[in-house]
Amino acid sequence: MVGPRAWIGGLFNRSANRRNERFHDYHLTPPQAALRDLWRIAFPNVVLNGMISEQWKDMGWQGPNPSTDFRGCGFISLENLLFLAKNYPRLLFKQGGNRATWEYPFAVAGINVSFMLIKMLDLFSEKPRCLPGMNFVRILGEDEAAFDVLYCVAFEMMDAQWLAMHASYMEFNIYGRA
Repeated sequence: MVGPRAWIGGLFNRSANRRNERFHDYHLTPPQAALRDLWRIAFPNVVLNGMISEQWKDMGWQGPNPSTDFRGCGFISLENLLFLAKNYPRLLFKQGGNRATWEYPFAVAGINVSFMLIKMLDLFSEKPRCLPGMNFVRILGEDEAAFDVLYCVAFEMMDAQWLAMHASYMEFNIYGRA
């Protein structure tokens, strides 16, 4: 491949052939470093075998290469997930009983929450045309963390709604997509 897709794939393929090397043996890109931090928070006692690994599915990524899940929303969705993991770690961990039965794919759900908020506030455009988006841009000017905080509130609401519906992992495509 050539072009941007090859560059993005190259960010994650560097470690594919060096699964037994430690991450700090070479420079990590910002997305790789954020993913590694997210892994350490979610699974503090589990060594990640590489930036491309089947282990990522345990966190709710669609496949072994989490970079493929960022297509619709970009790096901001990873930053949102990391903020959530640092500030609301209880949402990361599956608990016993019914919650474990009704769990959703955490990472993909988080990306969908980011996408939904950006879409609702018209933040894909240079200047939002909707009143909520225009007001939110003003709030962002006063508090850079406003989007992260809004994201956490929206994620908590999605989590509560998901559990109240007793939805299963298999129903995520129906109920959990933005």
